[in-house]
Amino acid sequence: MSGSWTVGRYLITRLEQVGVRHVFGVPGDYVLGLMDEIVDSEIELVGTCNELNAGYAADAYGRVNGIGAACVTYAVGGFSILNAVAGAFAERVPVVVLCGGPNRSDRDQHRLLHHTLGDYGVQVDVFAHVTQRSVGLSSGEAAPDEIDDAITACVRHRRPVFIEVPADLVTEECRPPEPIDFDLLPPSDPDVLAEAVSEAAEMLGRAESCVVLGGVEVHRFGLGEQLEGLLDHLGWPMATALMGKSVIRETHPNYIGVYSGALSEEGVRRTVEEADAVLSIGAWMSDINLGIYTAQIDVGRLIHATADRVQIKRHYFDNVYLGDFIAGLRDALPDGSSRGPRIQPAASSLFESFEPVSAAEITIERFYQRINHFLDEHHVVLADAGDSFLCAGDLIMHEGVGFICQAFYCSIGFTIPGALGVGLADRSRRPVVFVGDGAFQMTAQELSTLIRFGVAPVIFLMNNRGYTVERVIHDGPYNDIQNWRYHELVRVFGGGFACEVRSEGDLEIALAGVRKHPDELSFIEVHLDPDDCSAALKRLGAALAKQRFS
Repeated sequence: MSGSWTVGRYLITRLEQVGVRHVFGVPGDYVLGLMDEIVDSEIELVGTCNELNAGYAADAYGRVNGIGAACVTYAVGGFSILNAVAGAFAERVPVVVLCGGPNRSDRDQHRLLHHTLGDYGVQVDVFAHVTQRSVGLSSGEAAPDEIDDAITACVRHRRPVFIEVPADLVTEECRPPEPIDFDLLPPSDPDVLAEAVSEAAEMLGRAESCVVLGGVEVHRFGLGEQLEGLLDHLGWPMATALMGKSVIRETHPNYIGVYSGALSEEGVRRTVEEADAVLSIGAWMSDINLGIYTAQIDVGRLIHATADRVQIKRHYFDNVYLGDFIAGLRDALPDGSSRGPRIQPAASSLFESFEPVSAAEITIERFYQRINHFLDEHHVVLADAGDSFLCAGDLIMHEGVGFICQAFYCSIGFTIPGALGVGLADRSRRPVVFVGDGAFQMTAQELSTLIRFGVAPVIFLMNNRGYTVERVIHDGPYNDIQNWRYHELVRVFGGGFACEVRSEGDLEIALAGVRKHPDELSFIEVHLDPDDCSAALKRLGAALAKQRFS
C-alpha cells in the first residue's frame, strides 16, 4: 500500500479486502475511469450484455462468494440494474453497486447532460429505498469514510449498497485505508439471550415431538455448520423452507425435504404440522415459503429465530444474534442424537431406481425423477421462478449452498445471468439451470457471456410454449410467446453442446452428451406439453387465483 492513494484505488482496494474477485458491468462514459481502476487491479471485470443481467450475476455471485459487485454508468445504467438490486435487497444478498456519474463541476452548474434527469440527486434517492446504504461521494477527504461505511453496512447486514462516484473524483487523492473489521457483528444482549434460550429450551424440553425448519438466513450469515452441529446433537428431523433449501447438505440423515404448507410432499407436511414444537431457524414467513399461507404452524408451538430477533410463541426477544441463539440452544438442550423412527430422510429418493422408457414422451414428473439421479456434489442448481423452483425443490442437493432461487422476489430470468455469477464465484462446481422458455427470453443474451468467460453450465430449457405459471393462475392470450429454436442459439452465440429432448430416450442421450462436454456450456431444450406442470404449481395457481380473482 505504498505511493499516493486516490478515491478509485481506495474503493477497489476495499472491494478486494472483502473478497470481491469479479465485478460485473457495462461501460459508459461516466464510469470508464473507474473501470480502468478495476482493470488495473487483481479483480476481473466481467462485461455483461446489459446492466440488469450484471445485477443478477452479482447477486448469484454474492450468494456463493459471500459478496458480489457490479459497476455501471449513470442513470441509464443505474436504473437498468435497479430491479436486480431490489431483488438482492429483498432476499438479503450483499452486493456493492458502483455507479459512475457526471463531474462535480457539471453538477454545481446544473448543466443538462446526456443520461441525466436534471436532478442529479435523484439516483441516490431512488436507490436509498432498495439498499442498506445509498451514497454519492463528494470529495477526496470524505470519500474514505463514506466508502467504509457503505461496504461495512453491506457485509454486516447482508444487503446491497449503492455508491455513486463522480467521474472527476476517481483520480482525486485521499488518505490510505486503515485496518477495519467489516464483519464485526454486534453482540447479543447477554441477558436477553439467556432469557430467550432458557424459555426456548423449556418449551422444547416439554415437547414430545420437535422439528427444525431451516431458512435462508442460515446461509446468509454463514451458520450452516453450526446448524448442522445442532441437528446432530438433537437428532430431530429437519425441513427447510424453499428459500432455505441446501442450507445444510441434503444427504444428512435428518433432512426430510422442503416444507411449504399445502405445496409440500405429504410426509414433510405432516412431520412439520403435527410436531408439538417447531424450531424455525432463519426462515422467512413469506407467501411462497408458506405455500401461499396454507402452512399450518400454530404460533403456540413455534419458536421463530431470525437474524437479530427471537419469537417464542407470542414473546419477542430483540438484540439476539442468530448464531448466538443456535449455540445457546446446543448447550442448553440434552443430547438426543440417536435418529428416531419419525425421520424419513429425503435422500432415500436417491435409492429409488429409474428405468427410462425410451419411446415415452417426456413429462415434468419423469424429467425431475431422472435429474435427481444426475446431480452430484459438484453441481449448484439454479431454479427460475415458477414451476422450475417448485419441481427442483424436491431434488437432493449433495452439498451445502447447492440450490439458488429467488423464491421471495421471484424475478423471472434470474438464472441465466445467475449461472454466470455462480460459475465465476466457484470454478470447481458446475451450475445446473432449470428455466422456463418465458423466463429465458428475458435474459437469453447472457448465453454469450457464459461462453465468452468459459463458464460451462448445464441449462435445461423447459419449453412449454409460454408463461405456464401465469396460465394456471389465470389464462389469456398474454401468456403466449413466440416459440424460438432455443437450442440453436448456442451456435449463434459462439458454441457449446446443444440438443433437443422430446422423449425419455432423448434425455438419456442428452445427459450422456453433457458428460462428454464437462468444460463447455450444455444447453438442453426439453419440449413439454403446454398443460404439463407439477401438482404443486396447480395448487399454487389455484391459491393465487382465489386471492386475485375471487
